[in-house]
Amino acid sequence: MITGSAVYHVVEAMAPLYTAALLGYASVRWLGAFSAEQCAGINHFVAIYAVPVLIFHMVSTNDPYAMSGRLIAADTLQKAAMLLALVAWAAWPARWRRRGNNNKAVAAAAAAVSPLQWVVTAFSVAALPNTIIMGVPLLGGMYGDVSKGLMKQIVVMQFCVWYNVVIFIYEYMAARRAATVDGTARIRDANDDDIVVVAAERAHEVTVKIEITEVAAAPPVPQEGVAGETKTTTVAKETSTAETEGVSPPKKTAPSARHVALMAGKKVLKIPNTYASFLGLIWALIAFKCGIKMPKIIDDSLFTIHTTAVGLSMFASGTFIARQSRFVPCGYAVASISMVLKFLIGPVVMLLASLAIGLHGTLLHIAVVQAALPLAVTSFVYAEEYKVHADIMSTGVILGIFISLPVTIVYYILLGL
Repeated sequence: MITGSAVYHVVEAMAPLYTAALLGYASVRWLGAFSAEQCAGINHFVAIYAVPVLIFHMVSTNDPYAMSGRLIAADTLQKAAMLLALVAWAAWPARWRRRGNNNKAVAAAAAAVSPLQWVVTAFSVAALPNTIIMGVPLLGGMYGDVSKGLMKQIVVMQFCVWYNVVIFIYEYMAARRAATVDGTARIRDANDDDIVVVAAERAHEVTVKIEITEVAAAPPVPQEGVAGETKTTTVAKETSTAETEGVSPPKKTAPSARHVALMAGKKVLKIPNTYASFLGLIWALIAFKCGIKMPKIIDDSLFTIHTTAVGLSMFASGTFIARQSRFVPCGYAVASISMVLKFLIGPVVMLLASLAIGLHGTLLHIAVVQAALPLAVTSFVYAEEYKVHADIMSTGVILGIFISLPVTIVYYILLGL
């Protein structure tokens, strides 16, 4: 049974996180010490330097030869099942919209908001817990020292595999937007006059909508006023201009998924996180096989940087909330849904995955309880870096740390029955 001292250790782990977040909030909201650009710079430092060094430290100090195969299998199955389910959910409505929606303007507006944004956000919220900062003291009090090594194994898999998957999705969306914008720019640059291109586009829209063509061909009605007359004349002139210039309507074809995926893959291979996890794994395989240690001068240098990762991440989360119009920037409805994903859907899927793998006893309990830990603060750092639902991530981090303690205790009691 969890003791009062174990709960106190959890509070000890939580207090520094909220201290950093409160300091960041106060620095922006009350003191005005940082501008928006400076806040973005702090988050960028964490994403480019502090987190990659933390990844290298965690991966390089974990013994890859002593990892629990069944726990890793259950954790992998949970995350893979959730990711595939979310991708399937995102793909089905997009296909339905393309088949059933004849309004090109509405279809284009719907396509502008990528469902992959919700995929990566929901996956991060539900499947990427804070296993080190919160998991080690909390589960250590529940299940003893054996849980500490298991927590580290799970976070190593998150850093080596799942955060790279998350970053790939972010880069895929960014590459698709860049390819679309670049394609549109090439279409416009191919013409001598942008006005002709706009006229051609509007002429193409007129030929689809018969009633607009009839209005354009009819003389202007004086009673409609100057605005109506100007609009009608403009459409007619644009149509005639397109016809006389012989400009065919430009075809804005979306880039292929393969091309965008290659662009995103190349970008992922260049970011520090990939190098950090890859080099950390190589060092761990060599070091634990040959019994060698990291030179102290290198170890201390890395320690100086990676210890800033968590504190500055929480600080950046506080500055983000301070720049919003309300304390829960994503709204209470979305915040409630994210809490359900984090503390109900994630643990239940982990329970099913663990039972499917054959986990039982303490190992099963640890797998489920760690899935109910709060959202990892690293997820907010990436969401803010790529500007994708950072409001949801910041809310998930701040509220999640408050809610996680009673929720994990409830799971601990239920699993012990």
